[in-house]
Amino acid sequence: METYNSVGRRKTAIARVYMQPGSGEFTINNQKIEEYFPVESTRKLIMEPFEITETVGKYDIKVRLTGGGKYGQADALRLGIARALNDIDEEFRPALKEKGLLRRDARMVERKKPGRKKARKQFQFSKR
Repeated sequence: METYNSVGRRKTAIARVYMQPGSGEFTINNQKIEEYFPVESTRKLIMEPFEITETVGKYDIKVRLTGGGKYGQADALRLGIARALNDIDEEFRPALKEKGLLRRDARMVERKKPGRKKARKQFQFSKR
C-alpha cells in the first residue's frame, strides 16, 4: 500500500501529512481530529479538499503539526491535504485549483523594528 506525503505551511505552522488508502481514520499528533480541533468550523475547513474531490472517508491520514496557532495549523493542514490529493490523482487538480486550495498563503508576521513598540507602532509622541 503506497503512502503519499506532503507538507503544508501557513504563518509559522507546519503540517506534515501522510495519506494512504483506508477507512478514513484521521490522526493528528496521535490524537483524533475531534480532540485536536474541537471547533466544528475548523474541522469543516480541514475537510474541504475531501468534499471537493468527493473522497471523504477513503484515506487514512496521519499528521504531524508544529508551530503556530490552531487556525494557522488548520490552514496548513488543508494545504497539505490538497497537495497530497493532487499527488494521488491529477484529475483532482482543476477542482482544487479553482477553489484556491493549492495556493500557499504567504502572509507572515512583520518583524519588530528597533526604536518602535511593535513592527509599525511608535512610542507615544510628547510635544513637551
